[in-house]
Amino acid sequence: MTNSPQKIITKTVWILSLVSLFNDIGSEMLIPVMPMFLKHIGFTVVLIGILEGIAEAVAGLSKSYFGKRSDLSGKRLPFVQLGYALSAFSKPMMAIFVYPVWIFLARTLDRLGKGVRTAARDAMLSDEATPETKGRVFGFNKSMDTFGAVIGPAIALVFLYYFPDNYRALFLWSFIPGILVILLTRFIKEKKKEPVAVPVKPKSAKIFAFVDYWKASPAAYKKLVTGLLLFALFNSSDVFLLLKMKETGLNDTAILGVYIFYNLVYALLAYPVGILADKLGLKKIFLLGLAVFAAVYIGFAFNNNLFIFFFLFVLYGLYAAATDGISKAWISNIVDKTEIATAIGTYTGFQSIAALIASSLCGLLWVNFGAMFTFLLTAGVTVFVICYLALFKKKAVRIS
Repeated sequence: MTNSPQKIITKTVWILSLVSLFNDIGSEMLIPVMPMFLKHIGFTVVLIGILEGIAEAVAGLSKSYFGKRSDLSGKRLPFVQLGYALSAFSKPMMAIFVYPVWIFLARTLDRLGKGVRTAARDAMLSDEATPETKGRVFGFNKSMDTFGAVIGPAIALVFLYYFPDNYRALFLWSFIPGILVILLTRFIKEKKKEPVAVPVKPKSAKIFAFVDYWKASPAAYKKLVTGLLLFALFNSSDVFLLLKMKETGLNDTAILGVYIFYNLVYALLAYPVGILADKLGLKKIFLLGLAVFAAVYIGFAFNNNLFIFFFLFVLYGLYAAATDGISKAWISNIVDKTEIATAIGTYTGFQSIAALIASSLCGLLWVNFGAMFTFLLTAGVTVFVICYLALFKKKAVRIS
């Protein structure tokens, strides 16, 4: 097998990564201003919480369902195309009407699109790689995806500087990257698969497919995902890191600047870290990422200095690069090729639910015990997860 980047990063990987880039530009143009827009049109904090909760629940439940549908059909591309199209059309919808039911529909449609496409897209990336190159393939995709998270907020910042409070226009402009996404997905060519025997009684996908798959999944998958989900239960939204900076007296511009800086670091490191993971092993790099995460949260527990916050976000970018795409690559190496979309969809579905619980739990801990206790507890649980995953032997979990 050649180590040439041109051979490893195939045309399909390039197009999927460009799709991720433009999709994230459109999404990240709106994420920083979404709370302000919703308040601007009359949403209360409670309504915003309900909206985001429902939207994330839809995304979480649908990931496993559509992953299973993709595996059963043996096709990936239709799910990728439909998912990105739903998300693209949902963004300008929010600028047309401001009725709460309409806003709920548009936001839910966006997250449903994510649920439809995520597992099938990751399975396509896995199909384009070998066990020895998955770190690079997934890392490259995450790198391009995260560059979108740099460009999107920057566009929003410049736009709102010149056109303050003109949120509707920004939502309409976000449809331009969406159009590019839809066009790019038309150029993706799905790999032809070898024909497989059709069972006498074809299986069907259920909305709670993740429960069925979890029961039947390999022991190695259960062990790995148990550790990943324990970490996810205490890995709260990045909003809490930004809130800590806000409480130390930093203004909104400085906080947004740090957030953009973090995404830039993440984008720059994702592919090189993926290369390193292929050489040293996915498990080693993933555990290193968790160790960095624990160090960052300990730092946030005690720090009040802007420059140290910048340094901590450099480390946080390293953590993200060493874990996000790497975890999916790891999972794809320990399950059957015919079940990759279901396996990743089940994990990301559970992860979405865990993220909701994590943010709620973090909020309760923050209010009752303070930021320092919350961050230190998260760091402590992360150290426990590192020890748990470190006990895995290669023959129990095949990590290439």
